[in-house]
Amino acid sequence: MQGPPPEHARRAFGLGDADVEPLACGVGWLCGDVVLEPVPDRAQGVWLARTLAALDVPSLRVARPIGASDGRWVVGGWRARRHVSGAPEHRPDDTVLAAVRLHQATVSFERPAFLDERRDVFAVAERLAWGEEHRELDEAKGGRLFEILAPSRRPIRSADQLVHAELFGTLLFDGDRPPGLVGFVPHFRPAEWGAAVAAVDAVAWGGAGGALLRNWSHLPEWPQLLLRAALFRLAWHALHPRSNAATLDGLRRAAGEVTELL
Repeated sequence: MQGPPPEHARRAFGLGDADVEPLACGVGWLCGDVVLEPVPDRAQGVWLARTLAALDVPSLRVARPIGASDGRWVVGGWRARRHVSGAPEHRPDDTVLAAVRLHQATVSFERPAFLDERRDVFAVAERLAWGEEHRELDEAKGGRLFEILAPSRRPIRSADQLVHAELFGTLLFDGDRPPGLVGFVPHFRPAEWGAAVAAVDAVAWGGAGGALLRNWSHLPEWPQLLLRAALFRLAWHALHPRSNAATLDGLRRAAGEVTELL
């Protein structure tokens, strides 16, 4: 974990005298009721702050960003946000429902300009899943299953929009309170694809069964979006340097459930 925020960053956000302690859930440092988080990429950090500031989702507790005294969202590689209580929990249906509601609220948001430049594992895996990029994948780490499933893709008619595809395991739950949203990993795909990724993740790594996928079969083009979600995770797994056999077993299980719906 990165060390604590420097004094100049704390003072810029009005936190110079606050005690600092590591955040219990996630990456960051707690200063009273404010969280300071490191920002690897300034452009994406500014985009995230502006997006979370503009989000209006009554069924989610959004971690609102805090600007510095001079109006900046990012200072010295750090951003500030309100602390949101709770911890990640395996609540699959609640997570998929949160994805649906979140993406109803992001339908009019513009496509982030930096998406075209992203070359991280998540971005490459996404393009592979949608057939926009092609490369050889390690067969033993998911590439073989990717090759088997990819020919089942059919055209998607739903419009693209801003979606968050990393909801499972990142939402914060605190009893009966609405889930807490503290981040946003942007993609520009049909709204229900974000929900499909959350559902596939829940089956692969959260102990959910195939019933979860069937519970949401009323969503538009659900089987094909589930397929692309499974391909996304398989490509991500094949490309990720720390993936292992145990995590691939879960993806095999999830892929098997997806094929039952095709």
